[in-house]
Amino acid sequence: MATNGNGNGGAVGQENINTDIVTLTRFFTEEQVKVPEATGDFTLLCHALQFSFKSIAYYIRRATLINLTGLAGSSNTTGDDQKKLDVIGNDVFVSAMKTSGKCRILVSEEEEEAIIFDEHPNARYAVVCDPIDGSSNLDAGVSVGTIFGIFKLPDDILGPGKKVTAQHVLSPGTEMVASGFTMYGASAQLVITMKNGGVNGFTLENSLGEFILTHPNMQLPPSRAIYSVNEGNSMYWDEWCNAYFHSLKHPGEGKKPYSARYIGSMVADAYRTLLYGGVFAYPADSKSPKGKLRILYECAPMAMIFENAGGKAVNSRMERLLAVNPEHIHDRSGVFLGSRDEVQKIIDTYNQYKK
Repeated sequence: MATNGNGNGGAVGQENINTDIVTLTRFFTEEQVKVPEATGDFTLLCHALQFSFKSIAYYIRRATLINLTGLAGSSNTTGDDQKKLDVIGNDVFVSAMKTSGKCRILVSEEEEEAIIFDEHPNARYAVVCDPIDGSSNLDAGVSVGTIFGIFKLPDDILGPGKKVTAQHVLSPGTEMVASGFTMYGASAQLVITMKNGGVNGFTLENSLGEFILTHPNMQLPPSRAIYSVNEGNSMYWDEWCNAYFHSLKHPGEGKKPYSARYIGSMVADAYRTLLYGGVFAYPADSKSPKGKLRILYECAPMAMIFENAGGKAVNSRMERLLAVNPEHIHDRSGVFLGSRDEVQKIIDTYNQYKK
C-alpha cells in the first residue's frame, strides 16, 4: 500500500468521511414512520416542494448569465413590479404542486386568485407561498427566498364533485401542518418545521443535488442585542414604536446600544435573526395602516418557525401573529418576531404607551 512521507495512508485514507448523511428525503421518510396514521401524501407533497426549491436555486444562480434579471413587464396582484425570476419561480411552484397530485389549492403572491386543482379531487393539502420573496434585491445579488405554509383540508370537502374555494385557506397559522422557507444566498438554506414540532435547517449540497441536515433542532437565544427594521419609515411609525427603537439606540449611561442589521429581504433578515437572535420588525404605520407583509404566506409561516424555535411573533397590535385570521388571501399585517425576551420588550413598550 502506498504511503505518504509520514508512513501513513494517503489522502483518501486520512479523510474522515461521514457516510451517515441525513438528507431531506431521508428526514421526511423517518418522520413519516413516527406517525402510524400517515398515508405518505404529505411526504410526496414535500418531495414536490423540494424539487421546486432546487429548481429556483438553479435559476437564481444562473440568473445574470441567462438574462433572467430585470422586469418582466407586468405587476403582480399586490402591485409590485414582477421580475422575470418572479414569473419563473411562480411557474415552477404551480407546476410542481399541480403534478404532485397532493395539492388541491395553491395560493401564491404572484396570483390574484387561488389556483384550484380540480383534477386532483382527493388531494388533501393546501399550499400557500411567496415564490421569490425580496426579488427587488435580485439585480444586486442579495439573498432572496421562498416562504411557504401547508394546510390540511377537512375531509368533508375531499372527493369528486366537492367544491374547494379560497375560503378554505383563510385560517390562522395555528391551523398549518407545516411551514418553512428557503433562502438562496451563498448556498441554498431550507428551514422547515411541523405543527408543534422542532425547527430543522438543511443546506443544498450542489454536487449531490440534495438538501443535507446541517442545523438540527434550531433554537433562538432568549435575548440578543440586534434589531432589524427599515428605519427609513420611522417618520410614519406610531409614537410607541419610535420610542421602542429609540431605547435600543440610546439605552442610557454605561449601557451598550443594540446593533442594527437590515438587509431588506425578509427571508434573509429572518434567517439571520433565527440563527443569532434579536428581533426583526416590519411595523404597520400611517403609510401602510394594515402593515406591509402578507399574513397567509409570509407572516404566519415565519411565526410558526419562530415560535417552534422558542421565540415569539406578534402583529402591530401585539396579538399573537400565528392566531391572526386573514380577511382575504393577500391580507397584510405588521410584524415583530424574534427572541422571546426581545419581543416581550416590544409588547411591554406598546402596553406602556397604550394605557
